Amino acid sequence: MNQYDPTSTETTTVESSFREMTVEDMAAIDALYAPDGEEVTQAAGGAAVPATNISLPLVMQAVSGRYRGATGPFQLELRVDVDRVRPMKRVSGDFFQVSGATTTYVGSFIVNAPTITVTPTQVTIKGLGSYTFTAGAPVVQVTIQRRNILQPLAPAVTQFFTTGGTPGSSYTCAFESIYFRTVRIETDRVSDVTTPVFNTYNTGALPSGGPARPLSVVGAYAEAGVQMVPTAGSDVINITAAVDGKWSNAELHASMQTHFTLWKDLPQWAVWELAAQLHDLGPGLYGIMFDQQGKQRQGCAVFHKGIGGITADLLRLQLYTYVHELGHCFNLLHSWQKSFASPPVTNRPNALSWMNYPWNYPLGGAAAFWNAFPFQFDNEEVIHIRHAFLNNVVMGGSNFAVGSALGRDIMADSRRDESNLSFRISTHQKGFALGEPLVLQLMLGTTDPRGRRVHTWLHPNCGLVKIAIRKPSGDVWFYEPLIDHLVGERTQEIAPGDSIQDSAYIGFGKGGLHFDQPGRYQIRAAYGAIDGSQVLSNILDVRVRYPVTAAEEELADLFMGEEQGTLLYLLGSDADSLRRGNAAFDEVLAKYPKHAMAQYARLVKGINAAREFKTVTPDRPGRLAIRPPNDAESTELLTAVADSGVLDSVSAEMTLSRLAEVQAKMGDDTGAAKTRSKLVKAGSVTVG
Repeated sequence: MNQYDPTSTETTTVESSFREMTVEDMAAIDALYAPDGEEVTQAAGGAAVPATNISLPLVMQAVSGRYRGATGPFQLELRVDVDRVRPMKRVSGDFFQVSGATTTYVGSFIVNAPTITVTPTQVTIKGLGSYTFTAGAPVVQVTIQRRNILQPLAPAVTQFFTTGGTPGSSYTCAFESIYFRTVRIETDRVSDVTTPVFNTYNTGALPSGGPARPLSVVGAYAEAGVQMVPTAGSDVINITAAVDGKWSNAELHASMQTHFTLWKDLPQWAVWELAAQLHDLGPGLYGIMFDQQGKQRQGCAVFHKGIGGITADLLRLQLYTYVHELGHCFNLLHSWQKSFASPPVTNRPNALSWMNYPWNYPLGGAAAFWNAFPFQFDNEEVIHIRHAFLNNVVMGGSNFAVGSALGRDIMADSRRDESNLSFRISTHQKGFALGEPLVLQLMLGTTDPRGRRVHTWLHPNCGLVKIAIRKPSGDVWFYEPLIDHLVGERTQEIAPGDSIQDSAYIGFGKGGLHFDQPGRYQIRAAYGAIDGSQVLSNILDVRVRYPVTAAEEELADLFMGEEQGTLLYLLGSDADSLRRGNAAFDEVLAKYPKHAMAQYARLVKGINAAREFKTVTPDRPGRLAIRPPNDAESTELLTAVADSGVLDSVSAEMTLSRLAEVQAKMGDDTGAAKTRSKLVKAGSVTVG
């Protein structure tokens, strides 16, 4: 047996009202596809059904689900998807190698277009698989004997063949579950959430495009073929001792690592969802998918200040938000950003999916979306959730939306652009020292004399703007924020001459440090407009200089760690996992206090010092470890930053605004007034 090729011989109840179908149902339905174009309709569950009513006997059991078996050192988890709820007519599997008490992932396969043969006694599924490895016997044949509803399901005999028909290895896989994946979910609630944590919503309470049914988060994923199993770790986190109940990205990031009982720095089917009251970005932020530079997509949060309530429309919004954020944890992109995946696929801005934004629906906005929404993922997303290669879907597996292959497309000019929107990017300087944080300024305007209504979320954290970076080597990478934000509807009418501006630190993201070598870089951004247009910015050239002096070399080393990048992204943090990054910034301030790059260290530490930093402890029930703000330290650090003139205009205004708040809190009304006057002189900016 080939120890590297597992194909070679040398080697609970579904909470859904969708009707379950057997392979007989599917075969009968397929037979109704007439070549003369006989009318068929699309059922809410995703399967094509005839326009006339047909009654089919349900004597035999459906065979779809998860199976498991082993041959030699290899174990196969098999997923058969040919009947039951929303069948995608595929078969897929993951191979593992068992050695003593350890199990190691080997690779995955999927058969996208199998031949399905149904007889009264058995179901046979056969086709050429796509693999994550070079398979010696790539043709897959799965045979399942038919059993009636009073008998246990038969095993799935899985035989692999070479393309020439020579048999490879064979696995007899016992039926394990009607679900294709099983995920443990831990949902914690912060004690100041003033509205009930979401439980269930009746999808018939308001007009929609699907069948009426009571639907929970668990039920929504059950309809997609995923069993979500709540863990006993879920609890209430007491926040009464905190003065500031708002949550920063840094606090959420730190709390996930300390309080999520199942958290490990490895791929696993486990996810954390936190129900909190308010993010420091305000009530317009509905949710966040947590992420970091290690194992990603393991946690998310929802914020009840913007979505909480018990009316039908708010319960509907809660269900959508909870499911949407968890969808990102399965590595699902927004519907209008599918081309940013790797490999890229076609954008689907018209999709009636959990992953679309109702308020950005191009066929009529939120009202039209909700009226047609069947409360489900679209077919391509269901295929991904059920059958994607393991690392591309499991929490802690592949990075979220790694898409270097697509970057070359966004660098090319649009063939046609009639959006009447202008999107410009810039930096406050053209040359940067190696390790110096690069902050991108973004500005959106219009050339339409009648004006245009636009959404005002320009920051790439919010998912509506994408940024591509071409490195000196020619490789193209997308900037991906560490934490994905779900934002609500926020639009504004702009006239010619008006603009919306924001700035974003793009030196570090899910892909690590982006400007990590000297040379010439090119940057381009794409703005996703309300009507679905992808408005491309100018291409910006920037240069990262070679360090010349010993001081420049040491400063580059002190700034270019992943922990330092995370601290710059989060604007500081007390997380124990980032202590080496904080120590590096302390060294910068100790050795090079007058250097321009020291101002970035002061900014990070000054913003963080102004916070009352909350971290959820590992204790059960949950409690907070609270570090009170150090206003004096924050004032000293931010004053130096504000007076330095090093920052870009938007970041400088943010610094002045934060400094004025701290001064006022300390009772320094004179200092706060002076700072506000500087803010006025700097000029007001509408920030997206």
